[in-house]
Amino acid sequence: MGDSVDLAALVEQPFELLQEMELRSLSAHKGQAVGSMPDEWVGVGFRVGEEQFVAERDQVREVLMLPDAMTRVPGANRWLLGIANLRGHLLPLIDLKLMLGSGRTSLRRSTRVISVNHREVPAGLVVDEVLGFRRFMDHEFVRETQETIVRCDRFLTGTYQREGQSWPIFNLSSLVESNVFLQASKE
Repeated sequence: MGDSVDLAALVEQPFELLQEMELRSLSAHKGQAVGSMPDEWVGVGFRVGEEQFVAERDQVREVLMLPDAMTRVPGANRWLLGIANLRGHLLPLIDLKLMLGSGRTSLRRSTRVISVNHREVPAGLVVDEVLGFRRFMDHEFVRETQETIVRCDRFLTGTYQREGQSWPIFNLSSLVESNVFLQASKE
């Protein structure tokens, strides 16, 4: 049943009428014509310094407010801000900007913690702002990445380009599995 089916013609066929209405509703909800389903990539947009990035939705467990209290870790690098108890789980909080060597993140009302969805390495990345979900079509992807001010090029896996804006894809799994990240103690 495509979009050429007249709903009035289905009056005597209630099941088919409901199927056609559901199909049209789903299409309208997705903003697409019936029968066309282009591939879409969904990520979480965030800002570090003045630069915006996007992380794959599956790599983000949740976005949290910066906790009021955290416990410092003796002998840890300055970018490991401390350990916080969030909903009964201990989560190390990392100043992402400072870890990348680009200065300290200014703690403001817009500052957020991105809880990384990784089965072995719990981490809360402190970022300047979370910009919400960002949806991109496959044709907006380019493999090339540009040099960034916050020096995170080694963790970028491509870029989405839309209306003159670039959204570099920040691979959070690569970050938390990197030697830099895993060596949180001062040497």
